[in-house]
Amino acid sequence: MRQKQKRLPRGAGILLPISALPSPYGIGAFGKDAYRFVDFLCSSGVPYWQVLPIGPTSYGDSPYQSFSAFAGNPYFIDLDLLIEEGLLTSEEVCLDWGDDPSRVDYAKLYKNRFEVLKKAFSRSHYFDSLVYHKFCQENPWLDDYAFYMALKMYFHAASWLLWPEELRRRDPQALQKYRTLLSQEIEFWKFCQFCFFRQWAALKTYAHEKGIEIIGDLPIYISLDSADVWAQPSLFCLHESLKPKEVAGVPPDAFSATGQLWGNPLYNWKKMSEDHFFWWQQRMKFSAGLFDVIRMDHFIGITRYYAIPYGEKTAENGHWEKGPGKALLEAISPALQNRRLIAEDLGVVVPAVTRLRKSFGYPGMKILQFAFDSGPKNPYLPDHYEQNCVVYCGTHDNETMSGFFSHQKSDILRFAKSYLGVHSRKELNWACIRAAYASTADLAVIQMQDFLSLGNEARMNDPSTIGGNWCWRLEQEQLSSELSQKLWHYAELYDRKGGIFNERI
Repeated sequence: MRQKQKRLPRGAGILLPISALPSPYGIGAFGKDAYRFVDFLCSSGVPYWQVLPIGPTSYGDSPYQSFSAFAGNPYFIDLDLLIEEGLLTSEEVCLDWGDDPSRVDYAKLYKNRFEVLKKAFSRSHYFDSLVYHKFCQENPWLDDYAFYMALKMYFHAASWLLWPEELRRRDPQALQKYRTLLSQEIEFWKFCQFCFFRQWAALKTYAHEKGIEIIGDLPIYISLDSADVWAQPSLFCLHESLKPKEVAGVPPDAFSATGQLWGNPLYNWKKMSEDHFFWWQQRMKFSAGLFDVIRMDHFIGITRYYAIPYGEKTAENGHWEKGPGKALLEAISPALQNRRLIAEDLGVVVPAVTRLRKSFGYPGMKILQFAFDSGPKNPYLPDHYEQNCVVYCGTHDNETMSGFFSHQKSDILRFAKSYLGVHSRKELNWACIRAAYASTADLAVIQMQDFLSLGNEARMNDPSTIGGNWCWRLEQEQLSSELSQKLWHYAELYDRKGGIFNERI
């Protein structure tokens, strides 16, 4: 008989993407500011750090549209650590990374970051080390990814669907020709991955030493413009032309009149089931090595998924298809290696989704921002929670709490204030945080922006829009000792230190 996943110990977490960390080089990275944030978590009695997906971003800069299901984002490689290793000089990294330290300027990053990393690559002696060769051998996805990126840059960043026919269809002679032609470029992309995972491992080790566990985010779908789809097209629902038959998204709802057209190719679940979902097993095993807890995005898609004909401009003309359900989860459960999984089950939840989630013991998600629009029976109100769930004020796809309450109708504000026991709209942000901490939910995770009471200028993502998303960044001075003390007080008051902080650090 299959054992259910054990519940998460009662605790609290902060949702802060790596990209949003402070740093002098335009985007957050694995350097000293990441270590300072771990220290802040520790001094605040917060035992979990939740990040967004850490893969290399493609069009639109979304971490949910990555060039690889396995690779790491080279933007997160800390340049100061490369300076310490003698691979760069301080002068070489003094470039224009953007004018606003509270925003990521992706255009300037794209222009400058890889040129700097190529200088480090030209001076590196990693290639002669056993640890580098071991890294390459232990990551079988690396060859396809590095080759893909080398080809992509050779063809001026074009998607693989626009490459010459012999490369699109992976003709062996053509592949060998370009492997020889681009051998140095291929090694560069492997070098970037080696640096990324080396720095990530060191940061994760430090977090563990401080009693902090990391919650990672696993997108359910893969970008069409990715090494995975190019290298293994049979695993996806593609036409003979290699273009998708249908793509992923969600139908129209109260939040979007035309639905959300994500555009990711759908999985060929029948083909994947033939080898007991081996690709998914490898993916979950890899993620289990990176994170302590894994949040599985769009868990609903395991039971049923929305298929939209390729070429549609909106998600209005899609239809539902049955997903792999229990068969997939049974295949990947051993690959989790005792890591725990959080099921992102937001949206229109059908009973089959709830039954599947509960049968494996996975906690679902509750969003306080959804709680105040339909009276006391609303399932997102804390008095309706089961313990085995994770409560958020809002996620990366939501407004900040201050931004949300700034434009709500009077009846919603009146109910929220009455339920939370406050008298003014300005009090609602922290009243929601307190309600999350006080709830029976095993884990309460709050966006950093909400701890800072920021408005929608700090919103991370507005779904179904391109441009201006994934840009917000934390500034050093915002991690104040006053905020840390307040969070420590809440962690003690509501028993959310996770049992790992025995005394004030």
